[in-house]
Amino acid sequence: MSKLNYNPDVLSCLANLSNDEVFTPPQLANQMLDMLPQELFRSPETKFLDPCTKSGVFLREIAKRLIAGLVDEIPDLQERIDHILHHQLYGIAITRLTSLMSRRSLYCSKDASGKYSLSHFDTEDGNVRFKDIRHTWQNGKCRYCGASQEVYDRNDTLESHAYEFIHTDKPNTLYNNMTFDVIIGNPPYQLSDGGNGASAIPIYNKFVIQAMKLKPRYLTMIIPSRWMTGGRGLDDFRREFLSDNRLSVIHDFKDASLCFTGVEIKGGVNYFLWERDKVSPICVIINDYGSDGIKECRRPLM
Repeated sequence: MSKLNYNPDVLSCLANLSNDEVFTPPQLANQMLDMLPQELFRSPETKFLDPCTKSGVFLREIAKRLIAGLVDEIPDLQERIDHILHHQLYGIAITRLTSLMSRRSLYCSKDASGKYSLSHFDTEDGNVRFKDIRHTWQNGKCRYCGASQEVYDRNDTLESHAYEFIHTDKPNTLYNNMTFDVIIGNPPYQLSDGGNGASAIPIYNKFVIQAMKLKPRYLTMIIPSRWMTGGRGLDDFRREFLSDNRLSVIHDFKDASLCFTGVEIKGGVNYFLWERDKVSPICVIINDYGSDGIKECRRPLM
């Protein structure tokens, strides 16, 4: 392909940058969306939430599917876009910067109330919110996420990394008890706990547990695979997750670089599909070895 014709997706480029927060490539986001029943994208009633949006890639790719899927239901393009953006797509950003990035990806404007937004909102946030909150310290740790007070008790000019979605006992109140059909995302993986060296505690499990509390019809997230072996705050999560018959798919990548270029995540990563109304104990387990092939089996997890 001629260099003059090369027009890369900016979110693909962003996903290749090394960073503390792992950005999701569009291709990977679509693999996760492919697991969902595709009729979800043909209904004007389906509601989606990304509770840890960074680049806005999940919301953008969902919007593209809805725009195509609702063409018969809502023939007028602008009316269709307005309905999708106002009534079907919601996000909670993990930082102020990622809220701007996510709005830029979804609305084509960091200001959803501005003249360049694809659809006009009354507020700058639109449906992609960010609230700058602080940790709740108890005995040197945050009672919600376990972050170290020594490390994260900062002044207001620095990011607190107190992620809104997991810093509440009542996540349903974040969107006024709204019911979501699909919750999808790539949550932050860990926080320093103030120990020696690079000592850190996992927090991705807290996003999964919090999402389950909202009882969506479908939940899919990509997380480190270390939970499968337990340890370091993950034993209870592993036991409860593996005994949950609502897990229908676990797609495990032994090498995280198969998903995230240039990022090392020891133990690999996996994305899963959890279905609220599933009753069968059978789960599809896919072990992806890249060029060495894929192995698939169907069995109960416990």
